[in-house]
Amino acid sequence: MEIILKTDITGLGYKNDTVEVKPGYGRNYLIPQGFAMMATPSNKKIVAENIRQAAHKVEKLKNDAVALAEQLGDTKITIMAKAGESGKIFGRVTNTQIADALREKGFDIDRKKITIDDVKTLGEYQATIDLHKEVKHQVTVDVVAAE
Repeated sequence: MEIILKTDITGLGYKNDTVEVKPGYGRNYLIPQGFAMMATPSNKKIVAENIRQAAHKVEKLKNDAVALAEQLGDTKITIMAKAGESGKIFGRVTNTQIADALREKGFDIDRKKITIDDVKTLGEYQATIDLHKEVKHQVTVDVVAAE
């Protein structure tokens, strides 16, 4: 089943993308929740016209994302976590903790745009921030033991 996304959906696509999904997923979840619409020829024309009209807005959003990525630069954030003697941490480091640490440094980034691999031990990790569909930025996350 072919649908047009109305919002960004992690792992599926970005707003106004036409994607192929299983019929049940589209009909029973995406369309009723308002996340997508059927990709009929008339809807495709409407979306194409909306994209054409919003092209300059999209360019501005991309430029803002690039500027934010440059501001982030080689930002390194530190997350305190309780850890055992072997260096294994109790619990886990979440994207919410990373978003809070970035907020303390003056960057207001939504936690949903941050992804990090499963952190199980102390050390340095790379978190990916999805600033725009064409702009992704890596931030170093240093997980240290809480005193």
